[in-house]
Amino acid sequence: MFARSESNTDLAAAQLGRQATASLAGLLAGLNTSRSDLAKAMGVSPGRVSQIMSGDANLTVRTLAAVAEALGAGVEIRFYTHPQTPDGQDDGSEAQSPAHESSLVSRL
Repeated sequence: MFARSESNTDLAAAQLGRQATASLAGLLAGLNTSRSDLAKAMGVSPGRVSQIMSGDANLTVRTLAAVAEALGAGVEIRFYTHPQTPDGQDDGSEAQSPAHESSLVSRL
């Protein structure tokens, strides 16, 4: 039930990274804030912000918290179950079971 291949985990991690950076890009646009502005607010180089925004970097919770703090924003991490097919496999859809959901919201 909990077994997952390393390649599936790598794919899932890459997808989470893309989701995080897409969300961040949307927030920056909504705040009319540039990457350079974010770098200054975080006290890092513009190159570091480019690494974060590339989605290729292994984004840590600490990095996400630092970005959120610099922007006066919050971060939400939510775990949920994927719907299962009759043979017990993940059907790959985006729907989730509300009965099997847990959230942690960080307001910095």
